[in-house]
Amino acid sequence: MIQNVFNLVRVRNFVKYQVIGLTFIFLFSYLCLIPSSSSQPIHQTEGQSMPALDGQILFSPMWSTTTYLIDTTGRLVHTWESSYLPGVSVCWLGDGTILRTIRIGVGPGTGGAGGGVQKVKWDGTVEWDFRYNTNGHLSHHDLKTLPNGNVLLIAWETKTRDEAINAGRDPNHVSNQGFYPDHIIEVHPTGPTTGEIVWEWHVWDHLIQDFDPSKENYGVVRDHPGLIDVNFGSSFMSDTDWLHTNSIDYNPEFDQILISVHNFGEIWIIDHSTTTEEAAGHSGGHFGKGGDLLYRWGNPQAYDAGTAADQKLFGQHDASWVKPGLPGEGNILIFNNGINRPGGQYSSVDEIQPPEDTSGRYYLAPDSAYGPQNLTWTYTANPPSSFYASFLSGATRIADGNTLISNGEQGKIFEVTPGGSTIWEYTSIYPSESLNDFFKAVYIPPEEPTPHVSDLSCSGSLSWSDIKPGSTVNGSFQVQNIGDSGSLLNWSINTSSISWGTWSFTPESGRNLRPEDGPITVHVSVVAPNEGNTKFEGYVKVENQNNLSDYEQVPVTLKTPTDTKSSMIKNSFIQFLLHQFPMTRIIFILKTLLKICGFY
Repeated sequence: MIQNVFNLVRVRNFVKYQVIGLTFIFLFSYLCLIPSSSSQPIHQTEGQSMPALDGQILFSPMWSTTTYLIDTTGRLVHTWESSYLPGVSVCWLGDGTILRTIRIGVGPGTGGAGGGVQKVKWDGTVEWDFRYNTNGHLSHHDLKTLPNGNVLLIAWETKTRDEAINAGRDPNHVSNQGFYPDHIIEVHPTGPTTGEIVWEWHVWDHLIQDFDPSKENYGVVRDHPGLIDVNFGSSFMSDTDWLHTNSIDYNPEFDQILISVHNFGEIWIIDHSTTTEEAAGHSGGHFGKGGDLLYRWGNPQAYDAGTAADQKLFGQHDASWVKPGLPGEGNILIFNNGINRPGGQYSSVDEIQPPEDTSGRYYLAPDSAYGPQNLTWTYTANPPSSFYASFLSGATRIADGNTLISNGEQGKIFEVTPGGSTIWEYTSIYPSESLNDFFKAVYIPPEEPTPHVSDLSCSGSLSWSDIKPGSTVNGSFQVQNIGDSGSLLNWSINTSSISWGTWSFTPESGRNLRPEDGPITVHVSVVAPNEGNTKFEGYVKVENQNNLSDYEQVPVTLKTPTDTKSSMIKNSFIQFLLHQFPMTRIIFILKTLLKICGFY
């Protein structure tokens, strides 16, 4: 047994040092290939009378810890630094703030692994750092913010080989490493590093199969298009990373979620109006189907409603609804990578109009596949093979009716007209011309490219450690009017997000604060909770009473110590065991090694 453990340690160390070696190679390449210029010339097709693309573009290169914002001349506008590679998407929240996935774990597939997300302000301040990489879970690929400020994340969860077989999976297609289906969580930020999962949906709750009659989910796949065949999926990564979901979007009109399921060649829509309990079942929610699929499109073979000739999507990425107010609003835009496409290896951007009514219900004819049969619009290059990205990439509709396309594999962004003419293109040089691939580019319209200049500013933080439960601690932070000369700031404190401790502030509000008054100090007194060995977190929110969208959040952390007496007894007991029992000493050392290597 001990030898087996040492073998596991050696394997873990081998992987660890391989990762370190690869990291060194990429860092070396990065240092040797730093771009020689801070901007890249933009190409605009000769003879086009249309103006160049307006607005700004955000992207996070796969092999860089820096996120870049450029304007449409290629000029570098701003960067956000990080300690992590992306994991792998980034999105724009407005006012110079980004939400960026970070890579802190290694997933079962060949890419997309994340494990966390950070909210980063214009000045580089990390306002929120949430991790989802424990208990067999690992967030990956994409994320989406909701109107209420919560965040949707895609994540893997771990099922053992036995669990997969018990769910009707063909044993010949289950790896000894386990099985990794996807799920979605909605996270409500509660502190600088914490978040509450307020809703979740699991593919594992909606399975069907026609392989093993002895299992409860055995049935006729074709008769249940809202369920997912546990034995379907391309051979690409399907024995571990079965689905490889790679994008997520949200429709606030119908409260629905859209995801791109790479290995099925499908897009799926599910009901977000459900409770978590309803999302685990087959009834409930606004559409009455619980967490079953409301709509699916791209490959009818996945639910036995078609053949290979009916497949439309091939390794697709970035499925998203066209935003309200834009040409084609409500349609779905998909970057169709074209992996193993029967007509040849080429990519396209495909737009479909789902068969839905005004309430968001999708029509499915009896004994048929979901429509549409034909595309509303598509873009391919001339010749088609001249445009191909086997992975990454995305597309978004912009206000003039054109479509902004990113070939993430080549670090290229270009704008095409409805007729398919390219009128603008850009090739990234960040972090270097040879390491410029990115997940997808985010377009920022011209009306919202720069941070909002607020009247309210706060500085300081509230952090206390090793605080005796029930005792009182004191701290302070500053409030200042940074608006134009002559402006008057009325402010107040909101602690609704903090559910622990007894708080008092002096002052707790202020009126007619002028810029020339400079910063004023708010003194804080907190009675610590009675729980020991606990880390409490949250935000003190300072609001501009004349403009509630103008606010600052002061991060708060309070830690109470462990029970010293219990710790001494535990440590004494461990020392006794180590002294009396040599084998116990060995096991203790081995457990320490396993912990260092990340096994638990």
